[in-house]
Amino acid sequence: MPDFSSPRDSAISILRTLGGCTALALATCTQAAPAFDTESPYMLGDWNGTRTELSEKGYDFKLDYTGEMGSNLHGGYDHDRTARYSDQFGLGTHLDLQKILGWNDAEFQLTITKRSGNNISNDRINDPRVGGFTSAQEVWGRGQTTRLTQMWYQQKFLDQKLDIKVGRFGEGEDFNSFPCDFQNLAFCGSQVGNWVGGIWYNWPVSQWALRVKYHLTPELYAQVGAYEQNPSNLDRGNGFKLSGSGTQGAILPIELVWTPKLNGLPGEYRAGYYYSNAKASDVYKDQNGQSAALSGEAYRSASSKHGVWLGVQQQITSVASDNSRGLSLFANATMHDKKTNAIDNYVQAGLTYKGPFDARAKDDIGFALARVHVNPAYRKNAEMSNRANAVYDYDDPSFLPPQDTEYSAELYYGVHVTNWLTVRPNLQYIRHPGGVNDVDDALIGGIKIQSSF
Repeated sequence: MPDFSSPRDSAISILRTLGGCTALALATCTQAAPAFDTESPYMLGDWNGTRTELSEKGYDFKLDYTGEMGSNLHGGYDHDRTARYSDQFGLGTHLDLQKILGWNDAEFQLTITKRSGNNISNDRINDPRVGGFTSAQEVWGRGQTTRLTQMWYQQKFLDQKLDIKVGRFGEGEDFNSFPCDFQNLAFCGSQVGNWVGGIWYNWPVSQWALRVKYHLTPELYAQVGAYEQNPSNLDRGNGFKLSGSGTQGAILPIELVWTPKLNGLPGEYRAGYYYSNAKASDVYKDQNGQSAALSGEAYRSASSKHGVWLGVQQQITSVASDNSRGLSLFANATMHDKKTNAIDNYVQAGLTYKGPFDARAKDDIGFALARVHVNPAYRKNAEMSNRANAVYDYDDPSFLPPQDTEYSAELYYGVHVTNWLTVRPNLQYIRHPGGVNDVDDALIGGIKIQSSF
């Protein structure tokens, strides 16, 4: 397996593999974007025209980097100030099989990711005895390791109305999807996966999956999916596991998505439901309907698990008829099974403004608020556990802090340094980190770096 710890080495390896400028592309080589050209979407430029030539033939390659720094400026569980850094490299190829093999409306995607680093939330912001729900550095998580993140084939039929994708990928790639410009996890990516992460696996984890989408109109489509529910895919040593051993069942999402243009400005509205047919444990009761923490009996088992979500994104203004600039609003909400899930509901809302100044037309500003609410039965289970162990002092190491509601806020300014580099300094404020009232509210300073090589 190649080592992606160095973007320079990875880029050189790609260049050696693909070669230099071919005879066919010699005519355009002199006009190809050089490395570090600020107008190029890639730091390494157009590879002397080879990149464009390959793309025209159906071969696209990407090497992306995301780095996030977080520092506990004030409050949190541990007031000892420090800073932590997490990052991710992603190496991928996209193949247009219509251009390559003549297969109409067919494509293939392969992506490998490598995550590393540490997260300020783990021991500075959250009480490590119970952990937290959000993360100040969203790129951290799911095992700091190398993974096969995407390996899928997609085929369209019926004049592209019917779209079928099969292979290995995560639910959030298609269902409950949301951008990831913010650094706090409560405002980044598919939120269902953040609150039922034991069954719904977001990027960079993949599993065997099938997604079927059908366009009812050009602006409205419905989709259904079937995803392998296999917790062993989360293990650090299983980043390239392809066998189905350890599968417990399937998670079945269904979603309706409307993508209108209101007054010429784009929007996206999502409503969905998920159902898991795998067994799930009750968060509080035993087989007799009593507190399992007090009785010492096993937690009772449920035959399934389910939940719903809603998502809204809508641009509402533009600047001088330039739709790439302007104000957009968004909101997300999820609700989950109270019998089996620690989080019973979550809400989030915010705004982004792209191109705030004429001289900085590609910069952006974002602000968002989120509320994560803990299932009362889950909180009661912690209280009963403390009662069973006769532990009532928060400062006792064996005390299990009950969790209730966590509130998060983030403000960022995105500096569009070049077309291949964006830097987003941010401030985050978390009230009751991890939903633990005894943990001081936290102020976090962060920097998010996004680059494409």
